[in-house]
Order: sequence, then structure tokens, then C-alpha cells
Amino acid sequence: MSQTQLASDSPTTAPQAELERLLRAQRVAHAATPHDYARRRRHLDALESAIKAHREKFADALNADFGNRSRHESLLTEIVPVLNEIRYTRRHLQRWMRSQRVSVGLQLFPARGQILCQPLGVIGIVAPWNYPVNLSLWPLVSALAAGNHVMIKPSESAPETANALRDMLGETFDSEVVTVITGGPDVASAFCALPFDHLLFTGSERVARKVLVAAAVNLTPVTLELGGKTPTIVDRDFPIKTAAERIMTGKLMNAGQTCIAPDYLLLHETLVDEFVTRARDCAQTMYPTFAGNPDYTTIINKQYSERLDGLLADAKARGATLVPLTSEEPTRDRCMPPCLILNPTDDMRIMREEIFGPVLPILTWRALDDAIAYVNARPHPLALYYFGYDKGRIRRVITETLSGGVAINDVVIHKAPPTLPFGGVGASGTGQYNGKFGFLTFSKQKAVFFQSRWSGLGMLRPPYGKLIDKVLKFLIGN
Repeated sequence: MSQTQLASDSPTTAPQAELERLLRAQRVAHAATPHDYARRRRHLDALESAIKAHREKFADALNADFGNRSRHESLLTEIVPVLNEIRYTRRHLQRWMRSQRVSVGLQLFPARGQILCQPLGVIGIVAPWNYPVNLSLWPLVSALAAGNHVMIKPSESAPETANALRDMLGETFDSEVVTVITGGPDVASAFCALPFDHLLFTGSERVARKVLVAAAVNLTPVTLELGGKTPTIVDRDFPIKTAAERIMTGKLMNAGQTCIAPDYLLLHETLVDEFVTRARDCAQTMYPTFAGNPDYTTIINKQYSERLDGLLADAKARGATLVPLTSEEPTRDRCMPPCLILNPTDDMRIMREEIFGPVLPILTWRALDDAIAYVNARPHPLALYYFGYDKGRIRRVITETLSGGVAINDVVIHKAPPTLPFGGVGASGTGQYNGKFGFLTFSKQKAVFFQSRWSGLGMLRPPYGKLIDKVLKFLIGN
């Protein structure tokens, strides 16, 4: 068993040729192998055992890549969700694999129809740096369950974790079944240009445009999991202390480096002062100290840290009020304490770019119509959160907005249930996975039509006469 590392400074032709060789090897192996339930089950079992055996190595690698990341947070957000996905998938896989008999309609009776799920072939997965274990292995579960072979390109921004993934999967699977490709941006570009049977990309909208261009050459089907500006609406009937606790917990997880973290808050105008107080209390309860706190994640690298500093500077220069939630000065590199932004305006970068950090702008509204209109005037987000108890107002928010997913009275957690699809819409992504939805994404749902010994279609053949007129009158209904 071996995995592949391609030097990030290799000429474009070199990684492309090697990647094409690896893809051919996976295609040959896939074509020569039966993809029955027993084999898929073995793959899921092996992956589960490997993740459990390597969990501490992953926690150490993540800590090294981020500069500081809590072991507990890494296990909770990266390891536990993938293990739950494996267990749920394994429990239901045999049923998902069964062919489904469907009616073809009275007009074609006594013919019958069937839907058969078959593996697509070789799947490419491009994973981001913010949850590099979770977002590499979660879709891998679905791809293996669907009977595919898989090539994974982890982010070069989390190199220690990429190496840990390469080592674990190299010990667990033959490279013709699962292989991990490490390397820099040129390797990622060459990877996305391969003629996969399906490509899943998780990352930014900017990079997604390049991925689509590369994939279009081969007409590769693409699932995009992006992000955008996730709105969080808090209504006046919801306890503000509870709202602050739940919102700040989701926002400060991974120091805000989460694609479905609350990106801006739409708060009823009567609640601002109390929310600021409660948010500060919550932040300081979870993190009694930010300077050197082992539970608080640092920003992934200097580039992203400087970008966040730039967002704050731009907001302040344009008239926003910055409300730090701690008076401490950070003692660790790239440690950014949480901050609220009051009076943000649309011309500020912080309201135009996905934040990806522990910074939360707060806007106010008087009527729910205004909050809904504000959300709808912007690109469809990957997630939307609403805090309120009125069933009519909940229904309005759900039905009058369009987003990848919605959580009512909480944030972030809606990605966890394997019974719910996860995916964006418009600028926040296309396609979905999670549980059966991932199985279907990486399967071909083949339509099979079985004609009977006797077929009424014989009445529809030329030469046409009075009989066809009667049949058409019946079919058309007039």
C-alpha cells in the first residue's frame, strides 16, 4: 500500500502525468472488482478502525497546523461526526443498495420499471484546511459506500494533517482503491483537471470558479460545497441569554473558521445592548482567558490572520464600532480574540466577504419583513439561522428565504444528522451529501425498463387509422 506526494514546485506536466497514471490505475482496478455489499462493508469497517486508531495523531497534526487547536474540539468536530456517518451508513447500506421497483404508468401496463444504483467509478475529493479531516473523510464514507474508488487532495494549508491522512489511508487501503495526493496549488490545479467520474470540491467561491473551468474540459460532474455570508436572525420573543450562548458557541468554535458559522447577526433593534452583554459573558465563560488558552483555536496562518486584521481596520475606518469581548492582549501568534461589530454598512469588506474568523457584525431590524428582505437581497447562503418561537414567523423565514439549510433556535448543528442533506444553493454550492444523499450523489441511479411479452405499444405503429385516433383521444383526455 502506498500513497503519493507530488512536489508543489513540480512543472505542471509532471504532476499531471503522474496523476493521470494514478487515475488509470484506479479505473482498471475498479473495473476488475465486484462492488458488492460485503466489499463495501469491509471498506467502511476498515475506515472506522483506522480513524479510531489514528485519532490522537490527527489531533496532534491539527494542533501543529493551526498553531493551537484543542484536542477536544478536534475530536468533537473532526472525528466523532465521521464515525457517526460510518455507523449510520453501514446500518442502512444494504437497503440503499437494493433495486427499487417503480410503476411505469397505466398507459405502459403490463411493463414495469426499476431504479438500480451503481458506482460511478473514480471520485475526486478536494478538501479545505478548516476541517481537513472531517471534510476529507466524510465524503469518502459516501463514495466508498456507493462502491467507488477515491482520490483525495487535502489542502496544502494544513500540511501535517494532509500527511496524517496520507499515512492513515495508505496503511488502510491499496492505492488503487483510495489514494491521497499531497502537494501545492499546481498539484491541486492538475488534480481538478482529471477526468473523474465525479468531483467534490469544498472551499471558497473564488477557487470554485477555477475548479468548474478545469472540470468543464472533461464534462466532469461537480459537487461544490462553498459557504458565503450566513445570516442569523434573532426575534424579540426568544430569550437573549440562550440565543447569545448558542450563537457564540457556534461562532467561536474553531475561532470562527467554519463555513456555516454565523457570519452576521440580524437582531431586533430592542435587543442589541443585552446581546452585547450576554455575548461577552458567554465568551468569557467558555474561555476565561484568551491569552494562551489551550481551548481557543488560533488562525490557520499569517495570511489569513492579516486578512482578518484588514477586515477590522476597514470596518473601523468606515465608521463601525468594534466591541472586543475581552480586554486581554493575545500572547500567542495568530490568536484573535472575539469581537462584535456594531453599525456595519454594506460598503465594508466585512459585509461583502465571508469572514472566517471570530468576528460578528450586528445589524438591526424593526419588522421581520426587513430582515427577510435583507437576506433575500444577497446571494443564497449555505445556512440560515432563526431564533424565535412563533410558528407563523418560523414558517415565514423557512419558506420566504432560500438557503442550503436552516436551523431553528440553534446554529451549525444542522450538518450533523445523517438524515438531512448538506449542500448549498447558487453561490453557496451545488449538490449535496450526508447519509443516503451522499450515497446517491456518488451513484448512478440507472433507469431500467422491462417490457412484457405482450405490449400495447403495437397499436401505436403505422399505418395509422381509426384505432390510433381512439387511443390518442384516450391518452390526451379529450
